[in-house]
Amino acid sequence: MVGAGGIGCYYAARLIHAGHECVLVARGKHLQALQQHGLQLQHPQFVFDAPVIATDVAGLCQDYACEDFDLLILAAKSSATIPLMEQLQSWVVTAKTPMLSLQNGVTNEKHIAAIMGMERTAGGLAVKIGAHIVAPGKVEATGEAQIDFGAWPSAAANPGLQPLLAVLSPLFTEAGIPNTLYDKVNYALWRKLVINNGVNPLTALTLMDTQAVTSDPVLRHTVHRMMEETARAANIAGVSLTAEDVEQMFSLICRFDAIKTSMQVDREKGRPMEIEDICGPVIQYCREGGQPAETTELIRTLLLRASALDHR
Repeated sequence: MVGAGGIGCYYAARLIHAGHECVLVARGKHLQALQQHGLQLQHPQFVFDAPVIATDVAGLCQDYACEDFDLLILAAKSSATIPLMEQLQSWVVTAKTPMLSLQNGVTNEKHIAAIMGMERTAGGLAVKIGAHIVAPGKVEATGEAQIDFGAWPSAAANPGLQPLLAVLSPLFTEAGIPNTLYDKVNYALWRKLVINNGVNPLTALTLMDTQAVTSDPVLRHTVHRMMEETARAANIAGVSLTAEDVEQMFSLICRFDAIKTSMQVDREKGRPMEIEDICGPVIQYCREGGQPAETTELIRTLLLRASALDHR
């Protein structure tokens, strides 16, 4: 589990609890706590408090061979994908182990494939989950915590990987991780971006949780508009999303638990935010299509300005 933050720790804990061996790759005080005291995780339907095997990227490359693992799961921030893949490049090219991305955005798989090859690249995302490190070695999570995944960019374009993923799907289910295996995972990635672009930047800007944002009559309309812009960008990018997809994602986030998005938490803690990874593709493709994503561009600009003021 490369990038064992809140999301990564939740899924790792589920897999370990089900009897699978899992190495958590983390850093800083969180890594030290994992190594010294184990992982403590609280979820309404799942509690985990046990020792774990944890290391950093350098330790992973030094103490393990890539071929020791059946699967590499990347759950780091999207902004870390390129530097992490560069660090891992000489290590991953020695084997054929595939990597599954569980990250926000629609560009991570492209960066992974550039190093590992498309035949080893699986796209995926964590759905209906909120998970955050509340103290080093301690994680709180909520939601159904589903995984949507598939061979990237599709099973038809990458047929060799799909049989392994078909084995992985029931394994996730047995570990208490609901999941859907997609033939066209790019559809799932863009569909999740509809939610991420709809609420993440706005919650980070306002410092309001998802329920507060979607309950506000003005901000609720803004969320919907940003979701529509994301669907428009997806269609320009060649991924078909309909008005029905937008309505389903809007309904989902309006009914979901009141959570702080990862982008909101990052701003509160003074950490880099995934602004370009989430807003960037929407803005880029809408501009290319001659229909600028005006609301997304506005919220992005305000958020960048607010972040700059935070650090003055």
